[in-house]
Amino acid sequence: MDKNISPFKEKLLRILQCFHQFCVYNGLTYYIGGGTALGAARHKGFIPWDDDIDIAMPREDYERFLTLTAGKLSHIYAVETSGPHNADFKYAYAKIYDTTTTLIESAQEPIVRGLYIDVFPLDGVGYTYNDSVIYIKKILNMQNLLFAKICSLSKNRKWYKNLAILLFQLFPFVNEKKLIAKIEAACKERAYGAYPYVANIVGNWGIKEIMRKDIFGTPTLYPFEDLFVYGPEKLDEFLTALYGNYRTLPPIEKQKSHHKFLLCDLNNSYLKKD
Repeated sequence: MDKNISPFKEKLLRILQCFHQFCVYNGLTYYIGGGTALGAARHKGFIPWDDDIDIAMPREDYERFLTLTAGKLSHIYAVETSGPHNADFKYAYAKIYDTTTTLIESAQEPIVRGLYIDVFPLDGVGYTYNDSVIYIKKILNMQNLLFAKICSLSKNRKWYKNLAILLFQLFPFVNEKKLIAKIEAACKERAYGAYPYVANIVGNWGIKEIMRKDIFGTPTLYPFEDLFVYGPEKLDEFLTALYGNYRTLPPIEKQKSHHKFLLCDLNNSYLKKD
């Protein structure tokens, strides 16, 4: 394992470390997900060309985490969700920001914040896989509309996704905040504990996010760079569902970050000084 990670990734690791310690202290369940789980399994840390961290929490733990932190994980880490006090935050999940940094991502309306990790809620979705697919499709349609409203065009994105973004820009009457509220309300309709199939509905993988709950199971520790963090109990099944043959590296031309930063400053805070 390469210990010489970049200062950017080192700061992400420290957010993750603080988050992990907070969850352990408060008895909160979480799982690393997406590329973070893939990195843990295949690289024992970050995917070399990846530059983010994804976390998933059962809805009850997710809501309790938001209540306990009340917007602040530590003196330098802020927790943010959608709400009337932050009109430019346009996601149906939470982010933890390093307030000592400044990061601006490419978007239709660039948002000025700091380096961050994403925290997604896990929700119940159905008694069977087919029932789950039918249930979340209406939510995914809303999520895709939100995505198209807030994302900018990218040469790294498939042409039909860029076309969808262009088309949806023709609908200025869509209110992102109201759309987020509808997405969150729909996600909460089925309790995580009441259904054998669950999903990170607002994640990146759509239908592939639907999993048997036992795949997440008992949170299990995995090495991630210089940390040990919790991930799905049946990690192989989890990663196979998302990526297929996940142990085979993608071709060189696809080994690149999907993020595009307009500005990344690791030494100066995005917070306005009085």
